[in-house]
Amino acid sequence: MSEVALSISTIHAILELSPNSSRTKYTIKLNNNQTWLLYASLPISLSHDINTITSSVFSGVVRIAALPDADPKFQAVLDRFSSCYPVSGGAAFTKPFSLEYKWDKRGCGDLLMLAHPLHLKLLSDSDCSVSVLKDFKYNSIDGELVGVGVEEDSHSEIIKALIKDVEELDASAISTSSSYFYAKLIARAARLALIAEEGTFGANGFLYDGKWGGIVTKQGALDSGADFGFGVYNDHHYHLGYFVYGVAVLAKIDSVWEMKYMPQAYSLMADYMNVSRQANSNYARMRNFDFWKLHSWAGGLTEFWDGRNQESTSEAVNAYYSAALMGLAYGDSHLVSIGSTISAFEILAAKTWWHVKKEDTLYPEEFTRENRVVGVLWASKRDSSLWFGPAYWRECRLGIQLLPILPITETLFSDVQFVRQLVRWTLPALATEGWKGMIEKKDGTEEVAAVVKEGCCCEGGGVAVGGRCRWEVVAWTAK
Repeated sequence: MSEVALSISTIHAILELSPNSSRTKYTIKLNNNQTWLLYASLPISLSHDINTITSSVFSGVVRIAALPDADPKFQAVLDRFSSCYPVSGGAAFTKPFSLEYKWDKRGCGDLLMLAHPLHLKLLSDSDCSVSVLKDFKYNSIDGELVGVGVEEDSHSEIIKALIKDVEELDASAISTSSSYFYAKLIARAARLALIAEEGTFGANGFLYDGKWGGIVTKQGALDSGADFGFGVYNDHHYHLGYFVYGVAVLAKIDSVWEMKYMPQAYSLMADYMNVSRQANSNYARMRNFDFWKLHSWAGGLTEFWDGRNQESTSEAVNAYYSAALMGLAYGDSHLVSIGSTISAFEILAAKTWWHVKKEDTLYPEEFTRENRVVGVLWASKRDSSLWFGPAYWRECRLGIQLLPILPITETLFSDVQFVRQLVRWTLPALATEGWKGMIEKKDGTEEVAAVVKEGCCCEGGGVAVGGRCRWEVVAWTAK
């Protein structure tokens, strides 16, 4: 290991830099009331000016951590875990309905990591290799980050999706006795069959992009603004999820088509849900899904000041749910397992960060009072407005978290009390009768069902929103 001189900068004034007797630990106090600890594997000499810390030449390991609180017990926790550190990590679906984190560690002792609220909900009670340090917490925009200790000789924590959520992802999603729903599925299948036979959709079509390992549209390859930025990898799981749903339906009802277009079908799915870890894979690994946050990001290659973002959780759920349905159609149990598991994670993430209940304390009081759903969730902020509309378009804000309506929608909105809060929050802002039907069908009470049946659709029994008519609304509310 070569020797280097360190330089650590801060925008805040450094008030104090004090070492321990061995000069392997320094306490750094800033004028913003933060205290940081610096640990070194060997003695190191540090000095500072107003906002920079520098060292003499050094060869070894340096770690820096913020103290969450002035209480001495927090410093004791960091001291305890200061000798073990990760140099790499990974996540893998090692068995059905489980996600396993693995860390490559150096040093001695146990590893200290942080878990966000969804991690804590899903940590396996039977995993004795993980100890949750409930009092060791950092504040973050995602909620409290709680310390978890990973034992030295263990692999890591196993996050298990709720079995109930997974069991509801089954073949019933594409079987129905309703003439309307059946005709709708047939129409989708017929459209996809025409696309497959013609090899294009209008003047557009799909191309393989070897540079980024993915599929782009012809128009998107020429114009980064075309197809909502599909050519620069925006919203790939949204767009392709709808295609994969159509593939699942058509493969289910047409075995000849199923086998003829199997390579193309799996290519569409692999663009956003490739689980391969092979370096020579044609597609990026899990293009949209974040293994740590346990939800997807919709942004592609475009950089934003506030980081990555995702607007529609329901379309994200649809992408992985559709992959599971395609697995059912092709008899691919591994695809069913992975698609179902990620769908469950997306649903739980939506309930944790996008659905804002009146009684929640995750977000500031004013934000919670004004919102029932997040508009766009960014890595470093929460936005009430949408990409395509202002915050007061509440009907659109709910609509983008609801569409497409599928059997799994009932799992995404399984909290009846929250659904009622959501409906009451949205109703005053309704701009059109069409949206009214879409919104009111979320509350399954008899009163709302009666309102929906009588007046939710366009005059003359016409189509409401997104090609959905009165009969679909009635079917939903009558469940």
